[in-house]
Amino acid sequence: MPDTTAPARGRTRLKAAGAAIAAGALLAVALPASPAAAAETEYTGTLASGAEWSFVVPDDWNGTVLLYSHGYRPSFAGSANPAQIAPNDGTGDLLLDMGYALVGSGYAGRGWALPTAVDDQLGSLDAALDVSGVEPEHILAYGTSMGGLVTGRIAETAGDVIEGALPTCGLMEGGVDLNNYQLDAAHAINQLLDPEHDIQIEGYGVTGLGSAFAATGALLGAVGAAQATPEGQARNALAAALFHLPGDDSGSLQEWQESMYGLLQTTIGFVTAGRYDIETAAGGNGTWNTGVDYAKLFQSSEDRKLVEKLYKQAGLDLKADLELLTETADIEADPGSVETLFGHSGLTGDLQMPVLSLHTTIDILAPVQVEEEYAEDVRGQGDAALLRQMFVERDGHCAFTPAEIAAGIVVLEERVVTGHWSGASSSVPKLNKLAASLDESGSAFVSVPPQEFLADRNMM
Repeated sequence: MPDTTAPARGRTRLKAAGAAIAAGALLAVALPASPAAAAETEYTGTLASGAEWSFVVPDDWNGTVLLYSHGYRPSFAGSANPAQIAPNDGTGDLLLDMGYALVGSGYAGRGWALPTAVDDQLGSLDAALDVSGVEPEHILAYGTSMGGLVTGRIAETAGDVIEGALPTCGLMEGGVDLNNYQLDAAHAINQLLDPEHDIQIEGYGVTGLGSAFAATGALLGAVGAAQATPEGQARNALAAALFHLPGDDSGSLQEWQESMYGLLQTTIGFVTAGRYDIETAAGGNGTWNTGVDYAKLFQSSEDRKLVEKLYKQAGLDLKADLELLTETADIEADPGSVETLFGHSGLTGDLQMPVLSLHTTIDILAPVQVEEEYAEDVRGQGDAALLRQMFVERDGHCAFTPAEIAAGIVVLEERVVTGHWSGASSSVPKLNKLAASLDESGSAFVSVPPQEFLADRNMM
């Protein structure tokens, strides 16, 4: 029997009366209501895949269901995998107060869940509607981080069910380019900071999680030792720029470098082991740098001038270092793994519905530059009219206020209902005014087009 206890969110709930229902891939349970009826009805269940789902319907439901896709949960950091219907309590409470019904799953398992995530989400939606008897007027999808990528996949595959999508802080470059931009930075660290040791920077899915942890330690050790010298500081800054890390350049050049170094350490510590899960889902190495011209690639970096200044101060030849990176770029991908990874984690830009993406201007785990890559893909498919992108001036991965998420939902829903984008979709003052009308949590919408995403291998 599935666990029918949903995560506590500080709200009183009404549990719907009912009985266990078994139907194909579905096992669902509804519990009897207490005599004192509360403001919401919650339904829970478990799919045959093992994905737990939850569906919460407010008593003043507005007719719209929001399908939420959550972010990455490392396979090696616990076993609990509960359903999730919102990015956090505050956002979930606000959306319920606005009358939206919320549904989401925990996916079939932890780790890089893309192989099953779309099916898990759509299956959970089907199960929730079947068990509850709810007949929505509109269904919108939204998600955060890895869940933003899941939402992007839904936007390209589920137009017969979902009417609009809001990917937030999404990995909108897709799984292949995600792997490749992280590989570029690791390659720079290995070749420029620790060339005497052949640090493993790919293949963790084959050699095991322990090798990913060992690589994390080796990469951190290399950047830590390098930070002690001006030469090492310049090269750390180059590696950080390849990671698209947004150092604080409001102060001196040295302060900018130190902020980049701190972010570099944090990023290495998170993404290296995470690549183990991605490679496992791909069935092998889906990343490569053969044929990459690092001088050409780095030419488009928004941090290029600051890195050049550090190299000049250190008496180093940046051109020579970039040539070395190009000469030593010999990592080849397994073609089958690339095909598999793109098959479940790629985005083509071929949209089946309106999409409104949301990103903070500073995000070390999903760099805002991925939005440039996504928009390029969508334009290439001739679907630019279906896409709008909103940006929030804030430092942090998925660091949105409830008001900002709610504003995005309202703008997207209006596009679905009316068939055209409202003025708020392209007006920062109108967006901030809308957010303020929805909640007191604040908003910081800005108009800041992202710079070039560096690791688009199609651009080489």
